[in-house]
Amino acid sequence: METASIPGWGSSLAVSLGLVLVSSFGSRLTAPDSGLFQCVGLGNSEPPVLQAEGDVVIGGLFPLHYLAPKPQHRYRSKPQHTPCSGFDHRAFRWMMTMVFAVEEINYNTDLLPGVKLGYRIMDSCDHVHTSLRALLSLKGVEGTVQSETSPACLAGAPVSYFATCACLSDKQIYPSFFRTVPSDLFQVRGLVQLVTHFGWRWVGTLGTLDDYSLYGIQAFSQQLKQQGGCLAFHLTVPKSPTVAAIRSIADALLRSKAQVVVAFATEGQLLGLLSELAERNVTGIQWVASEAWVTASLLTSPRFHPLLEGTLGFSFPGARIPGLKEFLLKVRPSPKPGFEFVNMFWEELFGCRSVCGNYKGVAGMPACTGAEDLRHTDSSYTDVSQVRISYNVYKAVYAIAHALHHLLECDSVEPTKGEPHCCFDCLPCADGEISNQTGNSTECTKCPEYYWSDKDKVKCVAGVDEFLSFYDTMGIILVSLTLLGVILTAIITSIFHHFRFTPIVRANNSEISFLLLLSLKLCFLCSLAFIGQPSVWTCRLRQAAFGISFVLCLSCLLVKTIVVLLAFRATVPSRRALKLFGPSQQRTLIFCTTAPQVCLCTGWLSGAPPFPFRNPAYQIIVECKEPWPPGFYLVLGYIGLLASVCLLLAFLGRKLPDTFNEAKLITFSMLIFCAVWISFIPAYISSPGKFTVAVEIFAILASSFGLLVCIFVPKCYIILLQPERNVKKGMTGKSSR
Repeated sequence: METASIPGWGSSLAVSLGLVLVSSFGSRLTAPDSGLFQCVGLGNSEPPVLQAEGDVVIGGLFPLHYLAPKPQHRYRSKPQHTPCSGFDHRAFRWMMTMVFAVEEINYNTDLLPGVKLGYRIMDSCDHVHTSLRALLSLKGVEGTVQSETSPACLAGAPVSYFATCACLSDKQIYPSFFRTVPSDLFQVRGLVQLVTHFGWRWVGTLGTLDDYSLYGIQAFSQQLKQQGGCLAFHLTVPKSPTVAAIRSIADALLRSKAQVVVAFATEGQLLGLLSELAERNVTGIQWVASEAWVTASLLTSPRFHPLLEGTLGFSFPGARIPGLKEFLLKVRPSPKPGFEFVNMFWEELFGCRSVCGNYKGVAGMPACTGAEDLRHTDSSYTDVSQVRISYNVYKAVYAIAHALHHLLECDSVEPTKGEPHCCFDCLPCADGEISNQTGNSTECTKCPEYYWSDKDKVKCVAGVDEFLSFYDTMGIILVSLTLLGVILTAIITSIFHHFRFTPIVRANNSEISFLLLLSLKLCFLCSLAFIGQPSVWTCRLRQAAFGISFVLCLSCLLVKTIVVLLAFRATVPSRRALKLFGPSQQRTLIFCTTAPQVCLCTGWLSGAPPFPFRNPAYQIIVECKEPWPPGFYLVLGYIGLLASVCLLLAFLGRKLPDTFNEAKLITFSMLIFCAVWISFIPAYISSPGKFTVAVEIFAILASSFGLLVCIFVPKCYIILLQPERNVKKGMTGKSSR
C-alpha cells in the first residue's frame, strides 16, 4: 500500500518574532489532529482581530504596534489582554494589503474557482510574547490548540513577508518555512561592501535581542573583520527599555570615537533611543540602516532630520500594485466586530475618538464623524508609489493561493486509474506499517506489537517467529559443517591414539595434543547451541560453552608453544629446561589460564544471564537478549588476549632449526584465528536478526577448522603417507646417539 505526502507542507510552525503569514485550513480542508501536547489559552479576553470568513482562512501577523507591554503574571488570576502602544501606519498598510490580495483572489475566476478565501489577522506588537499569543488565537478554537510541537502549537506552512534572519534558511530545523523576502546574508554582504567602499574601518553596531539583530550583527562583524575593519562597540536596546536604559545607551554611543553606526532593528525598536539623541541635538553620526528601518517615515520627519541626515542602507526593490491605492482610500471605520484595527487607525490618523465597536480610544478626544477623507492626509499608509514590504505581503498571499489551487486541482484531475494524484509523492509503507485505504492515504498505521504487515501492506497479520532453524538451508549447511568438523576431529584423534608411541605424537607432550583435540571437538559442538529456537538454557549455555572451550584450546596451544621455545632456545641444556616446565607445570598453566574464563562466565550468567526475547524490530525475531553486553565482550576479549600471546610466542619460534617446526604451524593457525575474529566484530554488529547468530557460528567453525587443519593435518600426513619421517632423526634433523 502506498501513502501520499504533500511536498513542502510541514506539520510544525517556525516562529520568527511573529512576522509570518500562516495558512490555516477551514472545515473543507481540515487535516486530522495528531498532537502530543495541548496548549490552552488562559486569558479572559481575546485580543483584537481583523477577520472575514471563508472556505479557507489565511492567518496573518503584523507589527501594528511597536511597543508591547511587559507581561505581569502573578499566577493568582487569569492573565488579561493588555493593549499595545505605538501605532505604525506603515504596518497597517501591510495588513490592509493582505486584505486587498485576498479580496482580489476571491474575485478572480481562474485562481481557486469555487473557493472563498477568508482571513484572520492579528497584531504581533513586534514582540515574541504577543506573537505567540496571536499564533494560538489564529489556530485555536475557544483557546485550545493541539499540535506536535510546543510552544508554537500551530499546524501549517508559514510564509513570511518580513523575516530575513539567515537562521530560518536551515531546512532541517524549519522544514516548512517559506518567505518572499531575501535572507540577511545578501544584505550583510552589501552593507560590508558599502562601509568598506567609503573606507569606514572603525564601525559600531546597534541592535536588539531578537534573532534578526543577533544573527545579522554577528555575520556583519565577521565579514567586516575579514575585510580589515574593526568593531568599535556593540550596543543592545532592550525589548521594553526604561528611560534610564535609553540614556545609558546614548551615553555609551557618544563616548565612542567611532562615527559610523550600523543599526539592525526596526524603527519602533529604535524610536526611544533616536528620540533621546534628537533631544540632545546629536549630529555628526553616519547611520547605516538595515532594511527594517531604512525606508521608515521617521527618516523624513523634521524632528529627526538633523540626526539621521545622510543615512545609508539597502531596501527591497519597490513595486506598484495596481488598484491598491484605491482600495486603501476606501477603508472606513465600522461598528461591526472584527474592525477594531481599522477603528484604531482612524483614531490615530485623525486624532478623534471612535464610537464604532468596542474600541473607544482616548477619553477627551473629539468623536470621529466617519466622514474624514484619507485623500487629504499625509501618511505612510497612503504612500503606495513604490511599495516594498507591502509587495512581499502581496506575494505571500498569492503564494499560498497558488499552492492551494494546485492542491485542490488534484481532486479533479484523474498522470490513469490507480495512479497517484498529481500533487502527491506516493511511497510504500515501511515494514510493519499498513494503510487501509486504496490510495492517496496521508499516513501509515503501525501494526501492534508482534504483528507484521502483509505483502500488500494493507493489513496486519500475526508475526511468525523467526530464528535460525535446523531445517533452514543455512541451518542445514552450518550443522553439516559442524558434524564434519566433529568427525574430522574424531578421525584425527583415532590416528593419534593408534600411533601414540611414535615420535611425532610423543613430541611436545602427547597428553596436551589429546586435550587440544578434545577442546576442538567442544568448539565444534558448541555451535549447535546457537541453532534452533532459543530457550532459557541454550541462551545461557551457548556463550559460556563457546568462551570456555576456545580458552581451553588456546591454553593448550600456549603450552605447546612454550615447550617448543624452551626446547630450542633455552640457555641451559634442553632436557633440564623441559624439566623446569614438565607435565605438571603444563597442566597448572592450562588450569590457570582457563580458570579466569570459567569465573567470568559464571559471574556473567549468575548476575545478568541472557534470556529468550521476541524482537519485533525485524519481523518477529526470537533471539537471546544480552542484558549486560559487556559480559560477552569481556569473554571475547580474554580469548583475544590469549590468542595474541600465543601468536607472539609462536612467531618468535617460527625459524627454529628442526625439520618439523610446530611453532610455524601454530603461527599460521593463530593468524587465521585472529583474522576470523577481527572480521567477526563488525559483521556481528551490522548483521540483522538471525544472521547475527549465523555470523557467530561461522566464526566459530572457521577458526576451529583453521586450528585443526594447520596443526594436525600436516602431522597426519607424515604419519600416514610419509612414515619414514616419523622418527627422531626425521623430527630434529640430527642422528640419534
